[in-house]
Amino acid sequence: MHFKQFYVGCLAHASYLIGDRGEAVVVDPSRDVDMYLDEAAAHDLAIRWVLETHLHADFVSGHREIAARTGATIAVGEKAEADYPHCGLKDGDEILVGAVRIHALETPGHTPESLCFLIFEGASEQPWGVLTGDTLFVGDVGRVDILSSRLPVRELAGMMYDSLHGKLLALPDETRVYPAHGAGSLCGRSIGKETWSTIGRERAMNPALADHGREAFIADVTRDVPETPAYFLHSRDLNRSGPSLDAARPFPPPLAPRECAERVKAGAVILDTRPSEAFGACHPQGALHVSLDGQYASWVGTLLEPDRELVLIVEPARAEEAVTRLARVGYERIAGTMDGGCERWRAEGLPTAATAQRSAEDLRPGEAHVLDVRRGGEWDRFHLAGATSIPLAQLAARARELDRDAEWTVVCASGYRSSIAASVLERAGFTRVRNATGGMDAYALAGLPLEVAAGA
Repeated sequence: MHFKQFYVGCLAHASYLIGDRGEAVVVDPSRDVDMYLDEAAAHDLAIRWVLETHLHADFVSGHREIAARTGATIAVGEKAEADYPHCGLKDGDEILVGAVRIHALETPGHTPESLCFLIFEGASEQPWGVLTGDTLFVGDVGRVDILSSRLPVRELAGMMYDSLHGKLLALPDETRVYPAHGAGSLCGRSIGKETWSTIGRERAMNPALADHGREAFIADVTRDVPETPAYFLHSRDLNRSGPSLDAARPFPPPLAPRECAERVKAGAVILDTRPSEAFGACHPQGALHVSLDGQYASWVGTLLEPDRELVLIVEPARAEEAVTRLARVGYERIAGTMDGGCERWRAEGLPTAATAQRSAEDLRPGEAHVLDVRRGGEWDRFHLAGATSIPLAQLAARARELDRDAEWTVVCASGYRSSIAASVLERAGFTRVRNATGGMDAYALAGLPLEVAAGA
């Protein structure tokens, strides 16, 4: 058996190719599918099937693209009610790839149609591994609140408990566990850094699997959940209806700065993807900054609605990357890339702004007007005494809570999110904003005084 895990770090997304005797299956593919086609070709494998563990919300799948380019059959849980040609799978269904058997387990909870796939080699009755999708992660379990606007959270949480304790934890301890996400994904709450595990290790080490009863599990899994980005339901609906194919998505054209300015007047947003230092030095007034050097697509999808038209400022060598990563989460309304970037924008006399940079190690406990935009759990672990806490995902809606006339220093863990937050405040009309470079991680590493939330 040939088994390959693919990992897209910016979305903390894992997908898989399994091959045997000239045939292959791809599970939970990313939208940019060349990596699977190249892997299959390198090992003389023909992709026959594309399997989905569920209708993903955090990324747009490449299932239709692979099917169009290889003739493969797409298979997804029959409860997904997908609108594209597919094979609906139910509990106990099996797919053969050479001598490898892939056995479907219905494991609802994260979504109603969620499946896990047991992998059996040859005639073995013991599973070699299990692809757990967003049901079981390393050190965590999948969230059940993402579809709360459509299904009751407690109902999904009860389903998740039954799936975990009735099916996955019934597997042998040596069964390898390969989830669809790793650390940093918003599909879990505290996913571990490893990208695979075993049932035995998770049984022993995963705090979410400690069995205190169904009701206790429901209470725990519905508590202290992260934000749900704006794009999640949009991506899920695209995955149900079938995303557009690559050929239907022409690459955005270059636009002169004044053309970009006209687009902005009509409602578009300038998205500046350059590093924080370049953005801080000079950027178009009103631009949103989300650097490519981080969880770019997830933060764009958190801060902007999917139907918002975008104009990109991007280094030419990274333009394809910027567009591809947005397509991965279903953001395709890109009017163009700014020809000549910020330099030409400024040269043509269009309004610019700058964001002052300040080392986080210069912060002092009790200092006025420090805004911490990390998530609640990060704040609870440690923070600067006297700082104000508003997580980045909530900042646009809560900016009115802040003194607009004050000079704010914005801090996060490393300086990545704080630079985004500084641009959010500037877009909201704040004119005196500084980004704390290095973030609270650098501050803590320097051994400077910290405060811990009560009970943390």
